[in-house]
Amino acid sequence: MGDTRPTTRDGFLGGRVQIRQPAKGYRAGGDPMLLAAAVTAAPGECVLDLGCGVGTAGLCLLARLPELRVVALELQPELAGLARDNAQANGLADRFQVVEGSLLAPPPPLRAGAFDHVITNPPWLPESRSRRPATASKSVGHLEGEADLGLWLTAATRFLKRRGTLAVIHRADRLGELLAAMAGLPLGAITVFPLWPRPGRPAIRVVVTARKDRKTPLDLLPGLVLHDAAGNYTAAAEDILRHARPLFPPPDDLPAPA
Repeated sequence: MGDTRPTTRDGFLGGRVQIRQPAKGYRAGGDPMLLAAAVTAAPGECVLDLGCGVGTAGLCLLARLPELRVVALELQPELAGLARDNAQANGLADRFQVVEGSLLAPPPPLRAGAFDHVITNPPWLPESRSRRPATASKSVGHLEGEADLGLWLTAATRFLKRRGTLAVIHRADRLGELLAAMAGLPLGAITVFPLWPRPGRPAIRVVVTARKDRKTPLDLLPGLVLHDAAGNYTAAAEDILRHARPLFPPPDDLPAPA
C-alpha cells in the first residue's frame, strides 16, 4: 500500500517545476533552486544528486539544462517515491533516475568515477548540536547520521570523474568545517559564494563548488543578496529563483549552456 501522508503541490522556478512534497516534515524551499543554479554542464553529461529528497534540485536543473541526465540518490523510500512521481509529472522521467539507498553503501547504479557533476545539500548539523525535529523525515534531512560532513564529501568526490565538479549548499556557519573536509580530498578550484538574506546581514548559506584533481586556488565570490530592505526578492535573486538564470558564469574550460 502506498504512502498516504498528506502532501502539497508547490511551484518552483516561477511554476516551471511542480513538486509534490510532504505537508509536514521535510520540505524543499529555495536552497535546491540555488544549488541547481550552481551547475554549468554540457549536453549529454550526467549529474548525481546525493540526498535528493523529493527531487527538487535535479528537476530544477533539468528545467534549465534539459539535455543532461540526472541520477538521484535518496535514503528515505517515501521521499524517493515522491521524487519519481515528480519527475513523471514534470515530463522528465526519461532523464531523471531515482535510486534508493545510502551513500555509505552505494547501490549498483552508482559507480566511482561515473559522474561529470555531483550536487548535494548535506544534513545541516551533527545530532549533538541540534534538537531532533519532530518528524522522522525532517530529522534525517537535517541531522547527520552515520555519514558526517566529511564522509558525505568523500563519497561525493569518489563518484566524480576526473575534473568533474562538485556543488554543495550548506549553512554559512559550517563553512570552516566544509573547507577543512575538502582540504583532505583531491579537490581544487574551490569557489565560495555567500548568500546574504538582506543587505548588511550575515550570510545564512554558502554555495561551495570544487573541481576534482585540480589545484587552482580558492576564490571568494561576491555572492548574492536574496532580499531587499522591504523583504522582497532582489532583481538578481528573481533572475535565479524565478527565471532559472545560473548562479555565476561558467569556468573558462567548461562550455556555457546554449
